[in-house]
Amino acid sequence: MIKLNMSDVISVLNMCKPYLIAIAVILVVGIVAAVMCKKMENPKRKLVRGNAILAMVLGVVIVANLICAGPMSTLLTLSTQAAETVSDETTEQSNEDCRTIAAEGTVLLENDGILPLKDTKNINVFGWASVNPIYGGSGAGALNDLYDRVTMLEGLEDAGFKLNGELTDLYTNYGKERADYGSDWSLPEVPAENYSDELIENAKEFSDTAIVTIARWGGEGSDLPTDMSSVSYTNNSDSYNDFEAGQHYLELSQTEKNMINLVCENFEHVILVYDGLSTFELGFVEDYPQIEGVLWCAGPGQTGFDSLGKIISGEVNPSGKTSDTFLYDLTETPTWNNFGDFKYDNMEEFKIDESDPYVGGSVPTFVNYVEGIYVGYRFYETAAQEGFLDYDKVVKYPFGYGLSYTDFTQELESSSMENGKITLDVKVTNTGDIAGKDVVEVYYNPPYTNGGIEKSTANLIGYEKTNELKPGESQTVTISFTAEDMASYDYLENGCYVLEAGDYEISINSDSHNVIDSVTYTVDEDIVYDEANPRSTDLTAAVNQFGYADGHLTYLSRKDGFKNYDETTAAPASMSMPEDLKEGFTVTSNYEMPEIPDAEMPVTGADNGMKLAELRGADYDDERWETLLDQLTIDEMQNMIAHAGFQTAEAKSVEKVATVDCDGPSAVSNNFTGAGSVGFPSNVMIACTWNKDLAHTYGYDMGKMATELGCSGWYAPSMNLHRSAFGGRTYEYPSEDPILAGTMSAQAVNGAAENGVYAYMKHFAMNEQETNRWIMICTWSNEQAMRELYLKPFEICVKNSNVTAAMSSFNYIGNVWAGGNYELQTTLLRDEWGFKGFVETDYFAGAFNMNADQVIATGGSCCLSTFDVGTNFVTDTSDPSTVQYMRTACKNIMYTVVNSNAYADETSLTLALWMKIMVGVDVAVAVILILLEVVLVKKYKKRKSVLIVVE
Repeated sequence: MIKLNMSDVISVLNMCKPYLIAIAVILVVGIVAAVMCKKMENPKRKLVRGNAILAMVLGVVIVANLICAGPMSTLLTLSTQAAETVSDETTEQSNEDCRTIAAEGTVLLENDGILPLKDTKNINVFGWASVNPIYGGSGAGALNDLYDRVTMLEGLEDAGFKLNGELTDLYTNYGKERADYGSDWSLPEVPAENYSDELIENAKEFSDTAIVTIARWGGEGSDLPTDMSSVSYTNNSDSYNDFEAGQHYLELSQTEKNMINLVCENFEHVILVYDGLSTFELGFVEDYPQIEGVLWCAGPGQTGFDSLGKIISGEVNPSGKTSDTFLYDLTETPTWNNFGDFKYDNMEEFKIDESDPYVGGSVPTFVNYVEGIYVGYRFYETAAQEGFLDYDKVVKYPFGYGLSYTDFTQELESSSMENGKITLDVKVTNTGDIAGKDVVEVYYNPPYTNGGIEKSTANLIGYEKTNELKPGESQTVTISFTAEDMASYDYLENGCYVLEAGDYEISINSDSHNVIDSVTYTVDEDIVYDEANPRSTDLTAAVNQFGYADGHLTYLSRKDGFKNYDETTAAPASMSMPEDLKEGFTVTSNYEMPEIPDAEMPVTGADNGMKLAELRGADYDDERWETLLDQLTIDEMQNMIAHAGFQTAEAKSVEKVATVDCDGPSAVSNNFTGAGSVGFPSNVMIACTWNKDLAHTYGYDMGKMATELGCSGWYAPSMNLHRSAFGGRTYEYPSEDPILAGTMSAQAVNGAAENGVYAYMKHFAMNEQETNRWIMICTWSNEQAMRELYLKPFEICVKNSNVTAAMSSFNYIGNVWAGGNYELQTTLLRDEWGFKGFVETDYFAGAFNMNADQVIATGGSCCLSTFDVGTNFVTDTSDPSTVQYMRTACKNIMYTVVNSNAYADETSLTLALWMKIMVGVDVAVAVILILLEVVLVKKYKKRKSVLIVVE
């Protein structure tokens, strides 16, 4: 999501242009009338001029009323709502939960005995990031400024450490704030030559222990630079470049290298704290024996740095595990050449007009998911087994990896495999000296036939985190799943999921790479989950739906040991969309709304006397819905569909109240009133806890804070995947793994729902990069990768939570916009998975390719727009099919709303504050105008009588 910006202002002005013209016409006519009467006799001239002025005032007021009640109504309603606040009790609890998440989500990557710092109280903290740390992402995931944040240095001090004030002063004086995300990628860092000999000597006397801080952030709207020489960047020194051409944002700058050299030359014991929202090239750690400890702290939110301090002091034992794979070289990934800016060279007829305030002059773009299912650890584990790469030279830290201050053993106590259900009982024992938590990770390695269905050798299928175990204490963790969960999607032959015959190795691992123990599950013959035999969790069989989205591409294959790697992962050879796919490319101008066979015009505006509140708790298929829907008017349905930006609109005919939806995956934020909540850690850090209970706590707290702020909807959680570490919004998405992303997100949704808040799972689907997200970016992928990876978190969320709201994505899936994609929003989401609720578009700014007709005809419900952009209104409301689509869309919205906190207590329709003000102003103006008219007439009569007497 985005906040109101200059493009929005331009759009609002364009929207109001006819009204402004009307005001100009009124003023011109009034002035002309006043001028034309100059030859009239004095009494009549003054009467005409007085009435002309009154008429101009009346005309301007009437037009102003039309503007307020028409195109500006939603903006005014949202802007004048009461600015609620979060209670002190809830704020205190949320801050404490933020600390707990950071305590379990901070990952200990290296420890050569330096941590915890039990006997060391004085610390030298190096790095400008120490005074300007990363708390969270930019854009929708940003923390607000309403609450004080615990800084990194305060967290260390609160843990009992004494810090070198000279270093703090040096960094504080070097720069106050970070550059603006997305427009300036400068990384302020004090050059090594600026550290005086005296300062270093004083530091060495202060302590022989140093912490080095490195930070990287991310945000909405821009991906991280893959070539720092191509973006705005200010070097920290005139004597060298921080980055040479081709170097990227997720590696050390030269100034950082120099600073680390300086520190390691002067201090025996060094701890590196990486405060970053994406994985980072940390291979340099091996070059410095002085770096004895490494911690990953991925944006800890409002109070999370308190936990970092406690981890370093030993008060908290770290238990986080990586949610992504850390690599030595991020340029050597299967996605490197196919992530970023790719513009079509044969789509000029779809060029957006230069006058468009958002993306004027743009042509459609694309991104090829040529790596197929081999994303993140799935590729590295499989490629290593195939002998394609040397794992230890490529992977620095595996997925699911993390150290503790204590030791654990995991023993596979028992396993059962009956009726297609696999259950593992794993005994976890703390064999160390202090209390701590561990994570049981279960993976499967399916049978693979060379050239057959693509399969990874490692696939996370289940996990659980233990309770805190005291030294010597054990806990048995049970993890269950079904055999069908291990089926692979065979889009080429069977067109559905297939559980192939053979042996499936099911293992408990310390991470994606290291197996602790395993058992074998044998499938005697292929099980094909087609229309005649759908999976148990599907309402209808999951069969091929997205053949048009493969783009005629050749995808990375495990066949013959990834023989086609170089060919498939190279940069796109063609910048042209294939002609047959181009023919199906849809935009507003060529979209044709499908007719419903034998459609009859629905009843509208009926006087049935029902209220929406009567259907709270009713089944989605309750026949009373039809009676209620008959009462809706066309205008009410239009408003509900067109104006769903940060709200759902009211409908007086059924007494549906307007609700407020708030932004913010990390902090609940009302962009119109400025109200907001405390900020939670990034979704990455939440995922790194591997603790479903904490994900639920996060959702619960966000729901409670949203409720206290007067919100019913929450634009979160986001559950797209980390296809590339350079995705700007990786901080908002949990992981490279769909199981971890989906299960954690489902818990967040359930937590919010306990407070009556409907959480929007987003962005549905395949919004893995920010570059060109608004510019009709066509995402090409094969259906296996779509179903096994990118759609899987949403599937898990629908099937394992009570999610009733979703937000679609800006991008196209193949050549069809995701926000108007029938296969995505109806066939898959509703028919296969059983979703009941409404789907809202992402920010409705692309009128060239986003339109309400396509939204509602394909299973969507409404447009995230707070003003009229033209295409957010349904076009032909005289067509029976169209009105039926509108009716269904509004039912889905109301089904969600009536079961939210908006109807938890008795509720009623009330005039918005601005309406009350407008009515009051109108009454006052009317009274004044009437009085002035009376005065004018009296004066005219008096002057007229005087004139007669004189004559």
